Amino acid sequence: MDMEKKNSANFKYMGRSISDLSVNDDSLAFSDCNSDKSGEFPASASQSRRLLLSCAADNSDDLIRQLVSDLESCSIDEQKQAAMEIRLLAKNKPENRLKIAKAGAIKPLISLISSSDSQLQEYGVTAILNLSLCDENKGLIASSGAIKPLVRALKTGTSTAKENAACALLRLSQMEENKVAIGRSGAIPLLVCLLETGGFRGKKDSATALYLLCSVKENKIRAVQAGIMKPLVELMADFGSNMVDKSAFVLSMLVTVPEAKTAVVEEAGIPVLVEIVEVGSQRQKEIAVSILLQICEDNMVYCSMVAREGAIPPLVALSQSGTNRAKQKVSVIVKSMSAGATDVAGSF
Repeated sequence: MDMEKKNSANFKYMGRSISDLSVNDDSLAFSDCNSDKSGEFPASASQSRRLLLSCAADNSDDLIRQLVSDLESCSIDEQKQAAMEIRLLAKNKPENRLKIAKAGAIKPLISLISSSDSQLQEYGVTAILNLSLCDENKGLIASSGAIKPLVRALKTGTSTAKENAACALLRLSQMEENKVAIGRSGAIPLLVCLLETGGFRGKKDSATALYLLCSVKENKIRAVQAGIMKPLVELMADFGSNMVDKSAFVLSMLVTVPEAKTAVVEEAGIPVLVEIVEVGSQRQKEIAVSILLQICEDNMVYCSMVAREGAIPPLVALSQSGTNRAKQKVSVIVKSMSAGATDVAGSF
């Protein structure tokens, strides 16, 4: 299947070619997820000693093989203990991540994610997250059937399990071949819910996962249908959320489809975007202009709405102080708004 590019390199607008529509510094807005941030698991004194030894051991191969065997024990307590130690080994020693995967841990850990015991499920999710931080493990995790269990954990798990499941799905979404499968598994509405209701880490990781997934057209539609515009607009409007950039980049990915343009207008996104052009950082201003340019494409009504929100003065200011790329976009959008205002006025 042909996957869409993040944004077209040469964007045709009203017959003109606008090169490099994207801001192209999304890497500064989206950082990769790290190992789990959950607190240490409660343990007795003897368990704590064993956990410490497991993390400090230089030669951990024998221990890893035993832990993988314990994951399939008939005792839930032994499974929990093994998952705890695997999670710590993978968290604290990156070189152990590939060793653990090669020892056969991935499939039994995926089975734990489907456990009815919420704590065991959380431990399984967290261990899979930490193993996914090794790029060589991502393909094996996905091909071993992790996507659907991770989506179930995102729906039914503890708050920690949900956040770690979102982060694990983020990692798997970095592989182009996983994006359609993740979208079709039901992940997108759950990620949108986490974006709206989660803590900062949940919002950050769900936004990054959605940004990656929505490079695929069918996932853009799913995100819009799941109501993503409401939390995106709210987060962009809240400069104290530390989510303005991330939310704007996700929106820039979505507005290439008509359904997203309609939805952002209905959620009162235009005034928020105009405010960003007026008072945001240089990068925020440029991505907001890119979004407005997409919204206004071939739509004189939307152009006139942008103009009525007072966009022209801050756009003119940006045309004088922005980058060459920003100046090019501003020039096109101001002309289209002027034409739109004339056309709309002439229709009355």
